[in-house]
Amino acid sequence: MLEIIKQALGEGWEFSSAGGITGNAYIAKRADERLFLKRNTSPFLAVLSAEGIVPQLIWTKRLKNGDVITAQKWLDGRELYPSEMKDERVAKKLRQIHESSELLYMLMRLGIQPMSPADKYENLYESLHKRNLPMDYPLINESLVTLKKLLPDVEGHEQVVCHADINHNNLMYSADDSLYIVDWDHATIADPAKDFGTILYEYIPETNWTDWLQHYGISKDESLIKRVYWYLLEKFLTDIMWYVDHQQSNATNEYLMNIEQLNTRFLSQV
Repeated sequence: MLEIIKQALGEGWEFSSAGGITGNAYIAKRADERLFLKRNTSPFLAVLSAEGIVPQLIWTKRLKNGDVITAQKWLDGRELYPSEMKDERVAKKLRQIHESSELLYMLMRLGIQPMSPADKYENLYESLHKRNLPMDYPLINESLVTLKKLLPDVEGHEQVVCHADINHNNLMYSADDSLYIVDWDHATIADPAKDFGTILYEYIPETNWTDWLQHYGISKDESLIKRVYWYLLEKFLTDIMWYVDHQQSNATNEYLMNIEQLNTRFLSQV
């Protein structure tokens, strides 16, 4: 793959891996010019670039083998520290994404459709039972019961573009202090609680939730707590399936412990 990319860019470029588990991303350098290259990125990237969510998209090329390579402007910068996730700018950037009709329109054009919590629950129920996980782990069965019980409380909320893999490694400050959110491979259309719930749970002390949510533009109430809990529980169960499929028993047990900790923090409130 790298040889094909080299041929597409021409002479004078030096290449190095940009990391990541897929091996589809490279850094290309020629004199003072640097590009971030990625293979088969979604057309969604163009809209993200236009909205200032990701670093500027410079060009897109289709290779002879049918693959598509995108080149983004390379920015000197750094990932956010976990403590910086509580910053007001993170809340406002996330709100910008969730309010964007352009992002929503493009994602739907690409075939991503909103799924109601009831549909998510049914898919999760079937997938977990196919793997016999509710029988093997009582906690997973109990979690499904809880998700179903809370469905009336989480149905009917606005569906927006969600990053769906929000963590401090996917946010970066550039050298000019611009904030970007990168790695949109898991983008979906869902309740915004799917995104901001992860930030609240992972990075923000509960005593600061009210302030962070005010920066985002909403108020903390019982309904919001139920939505945050529901989407976190759904995420943990989905992650468990991935680790079971990849025979990673240690990680499976870790996520079961995560569910226990989640229940300790939230069940009394929902």
